[in-house]
Amino acid sequence: MMARPVLDAAVETAAAILGSVAERDVELAPMTTYRVGGAAALFARPVTVDDLHLVAAAMRESALPVLVVGRGSNMLVADDGFRGIALSLSHLGTVIEIDGTAVRAGGAVALPVLARRTVAAGLTGFEWAVGVPGSVGGGVRMNAGGHGSDMAASLRSIELFDLDRDEDVVLPAAALGLRFRGSDIGDHQVVVSATIDLAAGSVAASEAELDEIVRWRREHQPGGQNAGSVFVNPVPGEVTAGALIDQVGLRGMRIGTAHVSEKHANFIQGTEGGRASDVLQVIETVRRTVAERTGYLLRSEVRLVGFAAESAPADGLHAGVSW
Repeated sequence: MMARPVLDAAVETAAAILGSVAERDVELAPMTTYRVGGAAALFARPVTVDDLHLVAAAMRESALPVLVVGRGSNMLVADDGFRGIALSLSHLGTVIEIDGTAVRAGGAVALPVLARRTVAAGLTGFEWAVGVPGSVGGGVRMNAGGHGSDMAASLRSIELFDLDRDEDVVLPAAALGLRFRGSDIGDHQVVVSATIDLAAGSVAASEAELDEIVRWRREHQPGGQNAGSVFVNPVPGEVTAGALIDQVGLRGMRIGTAHVSEKHANFIQGTEGGRASDVLQVIETVRRTVAERTGYLLRSEVRLVGFAAESAPADGLHAGVSW
């Protein structure tokens, strides 16, 4: 971690390069579903790919870390915030183009919005995404999925801006290392858009499927301040994280302003005006207890932002890009 005077100088360097593309000290909590945590030292809203070249230059000259902020549905920001350059594609990656059964969507498009748009266009194969509160870019990065499908099932290619190389490239899905809730896309790589291949379908049948997915989620998953399922199921289809957390008696366990949901044990709830440190402590306690009592070391889907390295476990929790 940079010493404070060095960090302040780095922020000034990056701010000078970014100019009007970035703002200082922008609160990140309202951009996340946990709604806790501090501010980003710089927050960039690129409007064009040329603006991404500016972000690449600022990162290179300042050595500051970069955080891509999507819908914030799997991100926990430290109470002290993020001392780097946060980046949103909200002004750049919002296009949806439909050409036959091929669909191109910007990285900032919400997955539920894309699910409904494709259904309205008479296409099928993306209905599952109506229940995933993330962005297309984050969905690609984490190979988001649910209800028997995922991004990999229909993804053809992506437009990717590599901040390290300062270049914009198109990559086929096969080159992304897509796997269960993961990919080879790095923290320095920005998914500008994604192209998916769907099939012609029945609007009425697909709308019924959307309604069923929404109904199921409302019945089985809690609302409020959470990041969805916190832990990946250790053996998909056989051993679930929620069942293990229940098995060790942690449903409802509370630490400060955060607690394990009473409705679904794999959800950890925050509180309005609460502390990110409490959420992290609940996550760590659940993970440690499950490992000690069952032998399963749960892997977290939550991305930690701005936390000191020593505050996070060596395995299973990570920092980086958000949905």
